[in-house]
Amino acid sequence: MKKQKALSLAINTVLAGSLLMGATAAMAYEPGDFIVRAGAANVDPNDDSDALKLDGATLPGTEVEVDDDTQLGITFTYMLTDHLGLGLLAATPFEHDIKADLTGIGAGKVDAGSTKHLPPTLTLQYFPMASDSKFQPYIGAGINYTNFFDEEVDSELETLLGHGSMELDASWGLAFQAGMDYMINEHWLINASVWYLDIDTDAKIDTAAGVVKTEVDIDPWVYMIGVGYKF
Repeated sequence: MKKQKALSLAINTVLAGSLLMGATAAMAYEPGDFIVRAGAANVDPNDDSDALKLDGATLPGTEVEVDDDTQLGITFTYMLTDHLGLGLLAATPFEHDIKADLTGIGAGKVDAGSTKHLPPTLTLQYFPMASDSKFQPYIGAGINYTNFFDEEVDSELETLLGHGSMELDASWGLAFQAGMDYMINEHWLINASVWYLDIDTDAKIDTAAGVVKTEVDIDPWVYMIGVGYKF
């Protein structure tokens, strides 16, 4: 339900911009333009995980949860035509706390650890408005690569299972995007955008009590508000 509402909001934003915001100015988006945007980017996981396994044995009623995080987001668009652009999402490293829900084995929720990640995302963007429109809504689709690093096991989990180390596999997946630029003048703009990223990872925690494994569908929504400059 959360995913459907966010996707509906993104689509409605683009449609509203296309249909209702037709003001124009001498601020064209043209082939060869390079647009840089920066602002606050929030990664909000829509996570779901398999039950944890300890040395291959399934632990019923267990799962992991991933918290959200906000960092500096930077996006780039290179205009290929008046209506098509190539977009890249970059950011400073996001850091997420990971909780293990061990209710099924009577241990409740515990802090399992943390990880950092970088989610560079490349999309082909479509700008439906006339190139000289002051409002430039857009949609995009492409591919995401997420690299996890600096994984750490929390002391709370180590109290239960002994000293451990954590490893999360890198992920490749599809990416979808919607957003809008509002041109303040010929060069400066305000931007709001949202992405849905297909991020799946296999998690392994090697502890004194055994090896804990699970597969996690993180699948976050990424929201960003910022300012930009068109070169």
